[in-house]
Amino acid sequence: MATANEAPASNMAAGRTSHTRFQFTQATKEQSKARVALDGPSGSGKTYTALTIASALGARVALIDTERGSARKYANEFAFDVLELAYFSPDDLVEALAAAGAAGYDVVIVDSLSHFWSGSGGMLEQVDHAAKKGFGGNSFGGWKEARPMERRMVDALVSYPGHVIVTMRAKTDYVLETNDRGKQVPRKVGMKPEQREGLEYEFDIVGSMDWENTLIVTKSRARELTGAVVRQPGIEFGQQIRAWLEDGTAVEPIEDLISEALRPDATFEDLGALMKKVRARRLEGAPLLDPAGTPTTLGAHIQERGKVLRKAAQDSNQERSAA
Repeated sequence: MATANEAPASNMAAGRTSHTRFQFTQATKEQSKARVALDGPSGSGKTYTALTIASALGARVALIDTERGSARKYANEFAFDVLELAYFSPDDLVEALAAAGAAGYDVVIVDSLSHFWSGSGGMLEQVDHAAKKGFGGNSFGGWKEARPMERRMVDALVSYPGHVIVTMRAKTDYVLETNDRGKQVPRKVGMKPEQREGLEYEFDIVGSMDWENTLIVTKSRARELTGAVVRQPGIEFGQQIRAWLEDGTAVEPIEDLISEALRPDATFEDLGALMKKVRARRLEGAPLLDPAGTPTTLGAHIQERGKVLRKAAQDSNQERSAA
């Protein structure tokens, strides 16, 4: 029994929930799309493994190639379309993802994401350019200017309406190991991926590959894959990922939300309700092409259309008042 100075627990809980915007609900596992990252040194099999996984996830595969057309060497083994880039601005990747989404690709491979960090036009160059242009060479100012560009890129990757697989280069080194004859022999190994610190948190599954084409799962939200060591990953590995993704409650596909946002007859109220759903699922950064073919994001498109509709309504009201 509550004392004179204590309210019953049920009343206290009721009081809290009646005065707050934050409401807790029971968690359920939902179906989702793959967000996979593979890192490793040159020759470790990242591209081949990415294509193998992609073939298990979807029928239509798009590959954004930053490696001078190297992915074409596998065109006799896998069916995929390719976009070859020579300049690696993060905003260009957002546009490429928007084009892939509009074309309906089930899977997009970015091979490799490292170029959008350290390649021509990548984040490091963007920071350096911004620092020299507006901050007297101060790199802190450069990062402040360029960071939103990186955020748009990451949001577009994790909000793409299909599956996403990225590869990342790893700096290489050699270690001495004892072989079966007792002799010391060098072995090529991958070190830290060429990408910003902490990017792996954005992906559900992260695997590191070595020169012997062995994949070690270093991070996984799929419990059955945690710590897995897979020699020359085949189609079965991709099928395991797909089974985990499909094990859950069905949710409204991202492409349906994009289609709703692009509806020419959508009202201001329709867009408001849609924006609530988009924000609840943190999909504002989903890449899309607007009706004019201009790359944008789902959140930005909804907001822009909402402004246009609101202004049209205000103008109409003013005209009626004037009449």
